[in-house]
Amino acid sequence: MTVIAVGADHAGFPLKQHLKQWLVAQGFRVLDVGTDSADSVDYPDFAAQVAQAVAAGEAERGLLVCGTGIGMAIAANKVPGIRAGVCADVETARVARQHNDLNVLALAGRLTTPESAVAITRVWLETAFEGGRHERRLAKVMGLERAGVMGEVTGAPAR
Repeated sequence: MTVIAVGADHAGFPLKQHLKQWLVAQGFRVLDVGTDSADSVDYPDFAAQVAQAVAAGEAERGLLVCGTGIGMAIAANKVPGIRAGVCADVETARVARQHNDLNVLALAGRLTTPESAVAITRVWLETAFEGGRHERRLAKVMGLERAGVMGEVTGAPAR
């Protein structure tokens, strides 16, 4: 059974709960790291837990929800091996999987309807990574994680 780690801050809590129920109904096992209410919390705490679960192989993918999704994506991307992005529509979710092998989806709890969130999440879960030319590009992204300096990865001239 595929495991999806989910996490949210207070702004994303209602949408996380909706998506959690939908994921379970679709046959996924959900690893819910919180938050468990609409009380104010710090989004990096939950982004880190989801990202670490994905990076460690405890979950195949991660789903994060905050007010805009942006804070969660930024925080999750600090964990090596994570490719998190905000997807506001189905086409972005499809391309994010096909081209970027997005393993953590971030959604805007304040801006995304439950119906749209389900549609975006469904496409993100059902779409495969295309590989091919995109593998070379992802290798460069992973090189950035290791080196931390673009010039060392791409051979770009130093400035």
